[in-house]
Amino acid sequence: MIPEKKVLSMLGLARRAGKVVSGEFSTEKAVKTGKAFLAVVAADASENTQKMFRDMCRFYEVPLCVIGTKEELGHAIGQQMRASAAVTDENFAHTILKMTKNEIDGGGQNGDRE
Repeated sequence: MIPEKKVLSMLGLARRAGKVVSGEFSTEKAVKTGKAFLAVVAADASENTQKMFRDMCRFYEVPLCVIGTKEELGHAIGQQMRASAAVTDENFAHTILKMTKNEIDGGGQNGDRE
């Protein structure tokens, strides 16, 4: 079981540190330019959105975490509803990956980008 509240709190900390981008276009750009160390997608995002990020993250070898609702994800990062976000700091991403180590879906093996 993912400690959702802890992960969402960590996303909030990363956002306050300026290390999170959110929204579909910003998240996609961060993944494709290599700035994202972790992508997060809301569990209630559409199947097309989830598939797009799953495939993109697998291709670009960026770990993907599916967690919470769009409302919870947005609230955690101080925004309105968000279907996706990307963590652009390696340390924050690593901490979140450790919290969700058995729940990762995506490119990186156990969250490693080395």
